Amino acid sequence: MKLLFVDCCISQRGADSRTRTLADAFLTAFRGKHPDAEAETISQETLLALKPFDAAMLNDRDALASVRAWDAPVFALARQFRAADAIVVAAPFWDLSYPTALRTYIEYISANGLTYHYDEHGCHGDCRASRLVYLTSGGDFEHEDSVGVVHWRQLAAMFGIPQFDYVFAGGLNAAPEKAPELLDAACALAAKLAKA
Repeated sequence: MKLLFVDCCISQRGADSRTRTLADAFLTAFRGKHPDAEAETISQETLLALKPFDAAMLNDRDALASVRAWDAPVFALARQFRAADAIVVAAPFWDLSYPTALRTYIEYISANGLTYHYDEHGCHGDCRASRLVYLTSGGDFEHEDSVGVVHWRQLAAMFGIPQFDYVFAGGLNAAPEKAPELLDAACALAAKLAKA
């Protein structure tokens, strides 16, 4: 089994990042359940180094896609995403969404003809993963229509990934006296998901 971890746990807290704590709880439990799993990580440095697509870059990528040159470097992240058996994305709840670096990553993995394709019946996913888990933490309480949760649920469907789960460790600033308890409860849920 190949696990892909997309680490967008960008935080001023550094190693004390609450999203990182949530991700660590999931990853530790996952490794315990799947000790032979091969894990790959997309680091924060990789995410932050990605350049958003401009018109010329899109034209170049489309030209490569038109001749199915999927081994081109621009498709490296999409190839990796497509090949994963399970995917975990961790990012803080920022400005009702998530950091821009993660949005740019989505542009790179959304490769028509590689990670998904269209036919007369619409869009169909071509990724191998059986599940995608989105982990996030924020100062506000969880909202059912959180942009991050809704967007990643829709992306999982677009990529053909049948199972989507998420954990939102919310209310950490709204109720600071309860923050440790709220984060512990979210970590326990993340660990439970990892063992499922």
